[in-house]
Amino acid sequence: MGTPLGDFVRAKRDSIQPQSLGLPDRGRRRSPGLRRLDLAARAGISVEYLTRIEQGRDRRPSPAVIHALADALSLDASERDHLRYLAKITGGECSAHTQPAPPRRNVRPAVLETLRLLEPGIAVVTNRLGDILAHTGAYESVTGAAGLLDADAPNLTRYVFTDARARTFFADWDDIADEQAFDLWLGPSAENAEWLTAQLATVAGPDFTRRRNRHVVPRRGVLRLNHPSGRELRLRRETLELSSDAQQLVVFLPADDATVRAVEQLRQRPHGRLRAIS
Repeated sequence: MGTPLGDFVRAKRDSIQPQSLGLPDRGRRRSPGLRRLDLAARAGISVEYLTRIEQGRDRRPSPAVIHALADALSLDASERDHLRYLAKITGGECSAHTQPAPPRRNVRPAVLETLRLLEPGIAVVTNRLGDILAHTGAYESVTGAAGLLDADAPNLTRYVFTDARARTFFADWDDIADEQAFDLWLGPSAENAEWLTAQLATVAGPDFTRRRNRHVVPRRGVLRLNHPSGRELRLRRETLELSSDAQQLVVFLPADDATVRAVEQLRQRPHGRLRAIS
């Protein structure tokens, strides 16, 4: 049986062209990417040991081996962080494997006060499962007409994968889908993430499962939205991690003058005030 660590190493190896690492092209082969032999040589480990890691038969490689694999795969900083996190999950050393509890939905008063101070800006508090926990009125102005907040307990991940409107609302839906699938690895607990994953796998199908298992660290660029009013919005995202709460505060800033004008027009429409969802 595979493991998150083994799946990531294999997926990353398959995505690398040997020529990009200065290795010769050895001709046609059954599977794409870097040969297991070449990766093992670059990492200074045996092919047999690498095979055990990829197949999930070795669940506790040493930190030195993890570091060597990161170097051999030419991982960037965010990918290295993800590799170390997966190593902890696979080895059973991560706190995400403690007894599951319902994810925290209440937002601390200090965080709600911060949201109030951000009005009339666009801001939201979420957790890594995609639960929308609190938001400013301007966030509702931007997202409400697209149906993102329709549910009693709105969830961005579920909306992206199960609501047809999401594919129109998010101009770069593929990128957003990759982001949301990846973030489930960082959820408040592995058990809660697996529960949501099982739900989405049933209704969203193999595309969701494929994206989650790719282990590709997303590049979070400018968010492009097709607002139902016909306006196109381009927003930069600044994220403040609330680590002790397993939550994050995301602030959206207009990326161009056209978006500044469009957001100002949307603010003139009737909308709700700051809302905490419990």
